[in-house]
Amino acid sequence: MARNYELDDTDRKILALLIDDAKMPYTEIARKVHVSGGTVHVRMARLEELGIVQGATLKIDYQKLGYGVRAFLGIYLQKSSVYESVVTALRLIPEVVSIDFTTGAYGIFARLICRDTNHLREVLHEQIQLIEGIERTETLISLEEAFNRPIQLQEIEEGEN
Repeated sequence: MARNYELDDTDRKILALLIDDAKMPYTEIARKVHVSGGTVHVRMARLEELGIVQGATLKIDYQKLGYGVRAFLGIYLQKSSVYESVVTALRLIPEVVSIDFTTGAYGIFARLICRDTNHLREVLHEQIQLIEGIERTETLISLEEAFNRPIQLQEIEEGEN
């Protein structure tokens, strides 16, 4: 498929509905967008094939599951060439839920979810800081997540103009 595929209004409407509720049935989307269920299915298949849609996720309240500490970890690498091996090692630690390769002071910025501060300390000292290629880390504990939202397609288009 073409890389420069441009979304039309129908694609945008379908995506906007799914951004609000990823579990919405295609039949309901079709009714709201005024197209057939088959059209929604074909459009979604194309958006997945193009890599625009990369699956659906659940939003989980980890605190209610006993994971009350969210932390951000700035990771200083010994050298940038160890990035891939460090990411491979971090990927094996279940408490590490996201990793970004960054510019600035840190080579990697990671997000962790742990049961409590003792659990966080164990993950840091017994796993992360033992990874070859990590020089040192800086930890920031989140006291509260004010909001976490996906960007709306309308905001993307306005930013491009």
